[in-house]
Parts: sequence; structure tokens; C-alpha cells
Amino acid sequence: MRLTQGTFSFLPDLTDEQINKQIEYAVSQKWAINIEYTEDPHPRNNYWELWGLPLFDIGDPKEVMYEIKNCCKQNSSVYVKVNAFDNARGIESCVLSFIVNRPSYEPGFELIRSEDIGRNQKYSFRSYATAKPEGTRY
Repeated sequence: MRLTQGTFSFLPDLTDEQINKQIEYAVSQKWAINIEYTEDPHPRNNYWELWGLPLFDIGDPKEVMYEIKNCCKQNSSVYVKVNAFDNARGIESCVLSFIVNRPSYEPGFELIRSEDIGRNQKYSFRSYATAKPEGTRY
């Protein structure tokens, strides 16, 4: 199963050159950029670990690519994504988000069915990645 979250998620993985082009565009738009990683890619998991501090006022895309490479190198068995934020309207709005690294095995999700009041059925799902303790999931 292939996780489909963010921009370009239905396309093949981006090459380093393609990632660099996206970073160049984000820098040219003066967007703030951050890099995040996680073992649990559940769609409602908004709390990915932040790699370093957000990169504000970046003038050179090479700085961002350097941080992406370091993050992917140190977190090669988890998901890594890049987010770009635009503050043109006075608030930080996420305008670009895409995955730059995936684990070699993507475990997928489990559908959970439970009975509710009045014999109604409730459905939810969870990532198979959370079945093991953190740090040993992949």
C-alpha cells in the first residue's frame, strides 16, 4: 500500500532534481519551509516531529536541500515531508506539502468496527505502524 498524503502523492516519488525545483519555487515565493518526519502516517496525525526549526527568510534553496538530505539520512526508515507556509494574509497558511522519503515497507491501515448506542456501527481506522512500540515500528 502506498500512502497518499499531500501534493504529488499519486505520482511516483520525486527525484532530487524535482524536489529541488519545488524548493526553488517555494523560496522564490518567500514561503517559510519546515521539514517533518513520523512513523505513524495516519491522516489525522497532524503532529509529525519537526526537523530543526522552520526555515524563514531563506534565500538559497541549497540550505533547504541540505536539511532535507540530513533529515532523510537520519530518518531513512520513516516518512519525511516538506511543508511551505505563506504568511501573505497575516496568517501562516500551508500552501505546499509533499513527502520526500518513505520507509521501504508501508504497512497500511486497519479498519476497526465497533457497536454504538442503538446497535449502530461505528467505523474507524488505525495505522498498522502503531501496533509496535515507537522506535521499533519498521
